[in-house]
Amino acid sequence: MNDVFQLPEPGLLPPLEPEFRPAALANRAFRSAAQDAGGVPLVLGLERGDGSISRYETIVFAENHDRAAANLPYAERILKFLLWQRGAWRVHVGGPESIGHFLKQTYAFEGDRFFDYKFMGDQVYEKTFTVEICSADNVPAERDATQPLGRHLDGCRIGFDLGASDRKVSAVIDGEAIFSEEVVWEPRKQNDPDYHYREIRRALETAASKLPRVDAIGGSSAGVLINNRVMVASLFRGIPADRYDEVRSIFTRIREEMGVPLEIVNDGEVTALAGSMSLEDNPVLGIALGSSEAGGYVTPEGNITGWLNELAFAPIAYHADAPVDEWSGDRGTGALYLSQQCPFRLADKAGIALPDGVTDAEKLKHIQAALEEGHAGAEAIWTTMGYALGYALAHYADFYTLKHVLILGRCTSGRGGDLLVDRAREVLTTEFPDLADIIKVQLPDERARRVGQSIAAASLPAI
Repeated sequence: MNDVFQLPEPGLLPPLEPEFRPAALANRAFRSAAQDAGGVPLVLGLERGDGSISRYETIVFAENHDRAAANLPYAERILKFLLWQRGAWRVHVGGPESIGHFLKQTYAFEGDRFFDYKFMGDQVYEKTFTVEICSADNVPAERDATQPLGRHLDGCRIGFDLGASDRKVSAVIDGEAIFSEEVVWEPRKQNDPDYHYREIRRALETAASKLPRVDAIGGSSAGVLINNRVMVASLFRGIPADRYDEVRSIFTRIREEMGVPLEIVNDGEVTALAGSMSLEDNPVLGIALGSSEAGGYVTPEGNITGWLNELAFAPIAYHADAPVDEWSGDRGTGALYLSQQCPFRLADKAGIALPDGVTDAEKLKHIQAALEEGHAGAEAIWTTMGYALGYALAHYADFYTLKHVLILGRCTSGRGGDLLVDRAREVLTTEFPDLADIIKVQLPDERARRVGQSIAAASLPAI
């Protein structure tokens, strides 16, 4: 970050990463200073492939203020978050022109955020990513639509959830799971699309064998999925570009072969849907701490948005030596703190040797076993994650209307789940008492953790 952009030290330092500087505190300090200085508006309009537009309004220093240089890193981190939360192929930047020019240069083919430029443009929305500079008054009006998701429990259904460490499937009759299976796999290391096809079909056929008939199939998967097409997903990172079309259409192919309605959405959306269905209340932000960080959101009205909610790539830490995401090349992103990537990268600091020649799922179980045995280093890992989660939630509250936050995923198993929630609540109570009274951070019960995702997924299609 630029030296002029101040990074306040948190009141609760993660024990294994005391250099951690949360986005939530830095942004609050910046906005407060800009407000005191009589700041000017910055409006960002994010346009998606269907023409829908999200607006985000904030405040920055005037161009002639002696802290105006701080506008650039602030605006860049805000845009980075918005791109992965809401998605866009075109961004309208309304405010000081220096900010618009900086963002246009940064999110360009030869800019520092080339990964985001290419991902949002070519891969997700199949358009050339564009930054347009305008006045705050000329940013297009918001055109954000929401829609109902799932909640169809009638009939004989199959629900599945594809993660990077395991795949789950359930056979569901009238909303009750009569069979569930969890199989460890490592899809990211596979370069043959037929592997993924065979594994998914095997899961579906196993569940189908437990049902008198199959009326509908619903699924969730890590990645960006639009109209049942896999635009980008970490599960398929090993697939060569010249065969990616086989992956992109894998679910439409299976739907045709099975001959029943099939819907698949991002796993974060199903996480939030499962929470909304079990809590019978909204809004719900679901966060799955698994091989990566998955996010999903159900609005106060009980609907979903057209947003991406890919919080794995959204920054939550701003310090200059924050860990680097190996895919995007960016620092301080959510997955580095709120997924199994965090225990893996902190294991050495915690005094835990990871076993060689085993799957990532087995590595995580190894660290979790140490946690169950009371290993001080393992407890420090989950305390570090829990504090990061608390500050991340305060940051997310700048972009979502929050009430219920549901935490689940492999990292929440056993003692880890309670440690994460307790430490996150401690951060909110200590640093953000205004949010602590509003946000309810919770874990699903053990049964919901195991089958709730696939049952919610099964409810996606209407018969």
